[in-house]
Amino acid sequence: NRLDTHDPSADTLYGIDLFVHPDYRGLRLGRRLYDARKLLCEEKNLRRIITGGRIPGFSKHPELSVQQYINKVRNGEIYDPVLSFQLANDFHVRKVLRSYIPEDEDSRSYATLLEWINIYYEDSEGRRDSYLSSRKSVVRVGAVQWQMRRFHSMEDVAEQMEYFVDAIAGYNADFVLFPEFFNGPLMVNSTDNHPSQAIRHLATYTEDMITAVCGLAVAYNINIIAGSMPWMEEDGTIKNISYICRRDGTWASQEKIHITPDEKAYWGLKGGDRLSVFETDIGKVGVLICYDVEFPELSRVLAEQGMKILFVPFWTDTRNAYLRVRRCAQARAIENECYVVITGSVGNLPRVENMDIQYSQAAMFSPSDFSFPHDAVIAEATPNTEMTLVSDLDMDLLKELRYQGSVQNFRDRRLDLYRIDWLKRT
Repeated sequence: NRLDTHDPSADTLYGIDLFVHPDYRGLRLGRRLYDARKLLCEEKNLRRIITGGRIPGFSKHPELSVQQYINKVRNGEIYDPVLSFQLANDFHVRKVLRSYIPEDEDSRSYATLLEWINIYYEDSEGRRDSYLSSRKSVVRVGAVQWQMRRFHSMEDVAEQMEYFVDAIAGYNADFVLFPEFFNGPLMVNSTDNHPSQAIRHLATYTEDMITAVCGLAVAYNINIIAGSMPWMEEDGTIKNISYICRRDGTWASQEKIHITPDEKAYWGLKGGDRLSVFETDIGKVGVLICYDVEFPELSRVLAEQGMKILFVPFWTDTRNAYLRVRRCAQARAIENECYVVITGSVGNLPRVENMDIQYSQAAMFSPSDFSFPHDAVIAEATPNTEMTLVSDLDMDLLKELRYQGSVQNFRDRRLDLYRIDWLKRT
C-alpha cells in the first residue's frame, strides 16, 4: 500500500493510478490532474513522468496485434479510454508491457509504458532559469467573433456559447473572450420594444447566464471572459458589466466606466466606479469594455497593478467606430507593455433598436519591438465574419521588454512630474 522506491535525488516522477468518479466525469479533471503533475515536474526540475497504462479496448479488436492496435489508437482510428487520454496529454508509448495484469482480460494482459518529457529540465546541478516560473510562460487565448442571430431563449444563447467554448478549449486554450452584449438578441423577446425597457428585459437573464457560463468554465477547463451583460441595481439603474468566469469555479466582474452618448440616450445606462485587476491561474489580467479602452488612464491604473493581458469586449456598428477601439487598443499595448485582445459581434439584428448592424475584426496586439511581430499584430480575424481566433501569448517576452526593450515606456515614466490617482475609495 505504499511506494518504497522513492529516491529524493532521482529525476523521474511516477504517475500512480488516476481515477475520476463517474459523477464528476466530463469536467476534464483527469487533464487538470495531469497538468498539476507536469507543473510539479517543472517546479522540481524533474526529467520526466512515467506511467503504466492499460489498453482496455484491445479485447474488442482480436484481429489486431498489440502493435497494430496502438498505432490505430495513436492515429485516431480507434478510441481507447486509457491510451487515448494519455496520448492527448502529450505522453508517448515507450514500451509494450506483457503480462502487466494477467487477469486483465479487457487489455488481454497488455499495457503500455508511457513517458512525458519535461522540456525545461536541466541536467546540470543548477535549477531552471528564474524566468521559468511556476505559472505558464506561454498563454493560449481564444476570441469569438460572434454572429448576431435570433435567439428564442437564454438556453439558445448558452448552447451557442458552449459550441465556441468547446471548440477553443479543444486547443487547450487558457482564455476565451466573447463580445460586449453578446446576448443582445434576447431583447427582441421584450414585450415593450422601447430600448430602455428592452435593456431591462435583457438584464433579467444575466444572473442565470453567469451561472451557465461559470459551469462552462469548469466543464471545459478554460477561463471565460463573458463579454458583457446588463445588470439592474436595486435602485433600478442599469450598468454594463463584464464577467470573468475562472475555470476553478470562481468569478469576478468589471463595470463599464465610460458610457457612450447613444448608450445613455437609448438605454439609460450608468457608468460604474470600480476598476480591478483579476488574479487567474496564469497571472493578472484586466478587462475594459469597448469605450473604456479609449481612455488611457484606466489601462495605466491596471498596468501599475501588474496586468499582463488586457481583454476588450466591444460592440461597434460601423468601421470608423471599430477603428477607434482598435487604434486605442494598439496604443494601450505599447504604452503599458502588455498584450491586448479585442473582439466584437458581426451581422445584422432586426427588431432590436440601437443594435441593428454590427462591425468587427477580432485581433490580438503586442508591444512594438523586435521580439514581437513587425506590425505588433499577433493575430487578426477576417472582418465581419463569424469565426474564432486562437493564438499564443509569450509572457516571458514582456519581461524581457520591460528591462531590455529598445524603448521602455513603463520604466521611463516621469513620475516626478505626473501621476494617475484613482480617487474613488470603497
